[in-house]
Amino acid sequence: MPLQIGAPAPDFELVDQHGRTVGLAGLRAEKPVVLVFFPLAFSRTCQGELCALRDDLSLFEDAGVHLVGVSVDSKFALRAWAEEEGYEFPLLSDFWPHGEVARAYDAFVEDRGYAARATFVIDEAGVIRAAFAKPAGEPRSIEQYREALELLRAG
Repeated sequence: MPLQIGAPAPDFELVDQHGRTVGLAGLRAEKPVVLVFFPLAFSRTCQGELCALRDDLSLFEDAGVHLVGVSVDSKFALRAWAEEEGYEFPLLSDFWPHGEVARAYDAFVEDRGYAARATFVIDEAGVIRAAFAKPAGEPRSIEQYREALELLRAG
């Protein structure tokens, strides 16, 4: 079960698809963060979900939040996928230690070896203000993101 609303968000540093180190503390020092764990790059459901985020990027820009994806894929796979699909938000590699950040968020599927489909909205104080997840093969909806961003605004 993923971490719950009101819990402190575990801090982390991972590399993005360009090899740059990105840390939660640095991101949330600027503005809140929407952390989107997804199982695998180039997979059908994940591609559909991230393309929906790409196509509705203004939702996150208007809300004044960082949108960040996280998977166990290598930075090389994430870069190729981001370039192919036109993702303009960071995709972070939780490749090694394998799934360590997903585990810290209780969002790692041990028997599959990848992150669950889980989303966390983290405020500037590092507190989880909204969280939601879907089972394997079921995409998260943009409406769920809208509702989560409303919780952040209300918080």
